[in-house]
Amino acid sequence: MRVHILGICGTFMGGIAALAREAGHEVTGADQNVYPPMSSQLKALGIGLTEGWDPAQLDPAPDVVIVGNALSRGNPTVEAVLNRGLRYTSGPAWLAEHVLHDRWVLAVAGTHGKTTTSSILAWILEYARLAPGFLVGGVPGNFSASARLGAAPFFVVEADEYDTAFFDKRAKFVHYRPRTVILNNLEYDHADIYPDIASIRRMFHQLVRTVPSDGQLIVNDADPQLAAALALGAWTPRQSFGRAAPADWQVRRTRPDWSAFEIWHGDHCEGAVHWDLIGAHNAENALAALVAARHAGVTSAVSIDALPLFRNARRRMELRGTVGGVAVYDDFAHHPTAIAATVGALRERVGIARILAVLEPRSATMKMGVHRDTLAGSLAAADRVFLYEPPDLGWDVASVARALGARGCAIGTIDALATAVVAEARDGDQVLVMSNGGFGGLHDKLLAALEARR
Repeated sequence: MRVHILGICGTFMGGIAALAREAGHEVTGADQNVYPPMSSQLKALGIGLTEGWDPAQLDPAPDVVIVGNALSRGNPTVEAVLNRGLRYTSGPAWLAEHVLHDRWVLAVAGTHGKTTTSSILAWILEYARLAPGFLVGGVPGNFSASARLGAAPFFVVEADEYDTAFFDKRAKFVHYRPRTVILNNLEYDHADIYPDIASIRRMFHQLVRTVPSDGQLIVNDADPQLAAALALGAWTPRQSFGRAAPADWQVRRTRPDWSAFEIWHGDHCEGAVHWDLIGAHNAENALAALVAARHAGVTSAVSIDALPLFRNARRRMELRGTVGGVAVYDDFAHHPTAIAATVGALRERVGIARILAVLEPRSATMKMGVHRDTLAGSLAAADRVFLYEPPDLGWDVASVARALGARGCAIGTIDALATAVVAEARDGDQVLVMSNGGFGGLHDKLLAALEARR
């Protein structure tokens, strides 16, 4: 079967492409604004890629077109699919029908931490010699691709609450019918899809309604929105996790930056973890993954042995290089809560060293200005803040810079932004670049300019 994927370079759709290829299908696809890591993964898989939306890509007609949720009516290729009566479906629907229908699905949901937690869970199951299938929103460091079929029965999926496709406005995760579900957190996001937090809460409850009574819910004990979603009705046993009682499972740090912590179940210490990641949020991600793995039959001891060997997905506090004593990191953070956690974790790691935070407000919610009043506060732990203000943004980023006082500035071009950061950077500084996109190649521009200066 020839499968053609529209929006193939998105992290989710790139994973669908990898699964379809592994299943023996001929896979082609199209996208625009192509950048790594997905473009690199597709090339390695030998998947043909068309840049742009010329309807000629549909000649000869594929057996099925999988349409990504970034595409909408008016797109030339979408219109050609509809006008020609071609068979089409969504990524989540294809995944459910062709991969998940006979598997034990372990789904990881939440506003933040889905990719890291899914990657940890997949690695624990792999370490336990269970050879799981998985699809996560990035390329996990312990694996060579963002998705694989694996061996039955276990399949780990990053369960996104974003909409499915232009013809199916439900959350992706309602398609997956999981047996084990991690509910990490719930905050307002995706303002282009959901009008308020209540609408997202109801969608999370739709996910809860699909989990069987012999399954398991693994729930962040400290999140009030998750509690409110579960109050709408839950029919599945649950385990709670967090940093303090009364959570069933707890993490307790033994190093200030959370690179070492203990795992407790009630009043019993299950063991100690020393690993490369930092931040309380990542320790909680590991804890949630451990509890989910237990539901699949993996002991705590095996999970604790696996965690020090875990390597996170790209673009999660990824050190891109150090030049002249200046470290440049790449991170996916794009919501104030995630930004605060990322900057705070780096602060705990580097102590008094200066942090230069560089942020692109690129997500749909950011572009709509939903987070403008909380953005400055999320950057409080940084010494200097450089905000990118693209010309097509619908609100005044400079207002956030003003709220930061002398620490903040807003700059309108990528080249000018790179120049300003390099001019400020000095030996020992930590440059933290945050965006959920390619950021115009800023990371490479910074490293090149630092090298030239040196």
